[in-house]
Amino acid sequence: MGDITKLSLVDTVTNIKNKSISCEEVTNAYIKRVNKSKKLNCYIESNFEQAINKAKSLDKKLDKNKKLFGAPIAVKDLFCTKNLQTTASSKILKGFKPQYESTVTSKLWDQDAILLGKLNCDEFAMGSSNETSFYGNVINPYRNKNDLVPGGSSGGCSSAVAANLTVSTVGTDTGGSIRQPASFTGIVGLKPTYGRCSRWGIVAFASSLDQAGPMTKNVKDAALMLEVISGYDHKDSTSSKKNSENFLHKLSKNIKGTKIGIPKEYVVEGMPKEIQKLWDKGIEICKLLGCEIKNVSLPHTKYALPTYYIIAPAEASSNLARYDGVRYGFRSKGNDLIEMYENTRAEGFGREVKRRILIGTYVLSSGYYDAYYLKAQKVRNMIKKDFDNVYKEVDAILTPTAPSSAFSIGEKTNDPISMYLNDVFTVPTNLAGLPGISIPAGYDHNNLPLGLQVIGKQFDEQKILNISYALEGEIKFKASVEDWWIND
Repeated sequence: MGDITKLSLVDTVTNIKNKSISCEEVTNAYIKRVNKSKKLNCYIESNFEQAINKAKSLDKKLDKNKKLFGAPIAVKDLFCTKNLQTTASSKILKGFKPQYESTVTSKLWDQDAILLGKLNCDEFAMGSSNETSFYGNVINPYRNKNDLVPGGSSGGCSSAVAANLTVSTVGTDTGGSIRQPASFTGIVGLKPTYGRCSRWGIVAFASSLDQAGPMTKNVKDAALMLEVISGYDHKDSTSSKKNSENFLHKLSKNIKGTKIGIPKEYVVEGMPKEIQKLWDKGIEICKLLGCEIKNVSLPHTKYALPTYYIIAPAEASSNLARYDGVRYGFRSKGNDLIEMYENTRAEGFGREVKRRILIGTYVLSSGYYDAYYLKAQKVRNMIKKDFDNVYKEVDAILTPTAPSSAFSIGEKTNDPISMYLNDVFTVPTNLAGLPGISIPAGYDHNNLPLGLQVIGKQFDEQKILNISYALEGEIKFKASVEDWWIND
């Protein structure tokens, strides 16, 4: 067999169960490749010794009923992993080893997946480029003349999947943090409906927006991963009581008669012609597949970004108040308790996290709560109603995933507004609690990947998976990553 690490998740598990390859063989192949790929800076923490031991153990029992049997998977460093350091890529959590496992990752290991390690991300998931991590920026496996960002906050995840450093992964999406990096690296990224996957054991950014989801090499792999990680969790009060579904088995390319909405508000000023051309191509393919295309309006979309950047920092300000250096993680010195608190938070949090805490504290403060936070919540409700109205006419919505391809590291670091605009197509989905998926759909003039996004009704992941699967089959996107970073 050729390069094992190039196999999809579904093919990897199938080959292991057929005894064409062993768990140990697959795990060793990934470990070898990760060790040669340190330049990309995807991994924060490795679990290689334990991974090999588990692989050997699995080879002895070969349980064909397990959906992820023997699949080596690394996860975003926002998921608590028992006895393995979890930092949210922040100095303030350095050295923290949880004594419990997140529900999502527990579901992976219950299906006999193998934990390879923890993947780099923007600090506390706050960023669109993976440049805010305490552990340094992740590098996109695609490049032009410069090293490029992999997107964020799940940049370590997207880069690792694209570079074949994990067979698949799970990231988190608060305002586009699965879909935008997926677009930047030419992979599939699925943000499920809010409540579809448990948030228990995930380091919180914005609790009403955060959602875990799969990042994979293709749509079939995404369907399988969602099948495993979704489902009700009594430990999460926001968890939906909907059971997990057999998404992979129900996957179909027959989308004839499906009504696809094209929102006019997503044609934004300054959007590159290549993005519009890609969108038009997606529309034409949908027509060829027998879909009905309908122009729709989401009038409050233009307010989505400012609404998000009030609500998300407000929730972050509240969630991050728990990091004080007393119970776990980094602790600074001080002459008294108050000074210790102040020094710990000043030294432990990075620049972007501090910026968002300050914004969040401000909009929640006396005299500004009504003017900013309360008003933002009202606008959020109006954005959701826009989607509700559109879904009376269509089954799903097709848009670009991001307004550009990957940009150079450092290009937008000093321009937070420009950075925030990267989420212009993804944020409305989070505010409305809807599922959205990004699939690779083409390349720009620099041979950098571009993605298309399919947005669905609440808990209608099967529909957007089917649409994406059909599009994927027609687009026939081929990854063009070259191993330029490998250290032999």
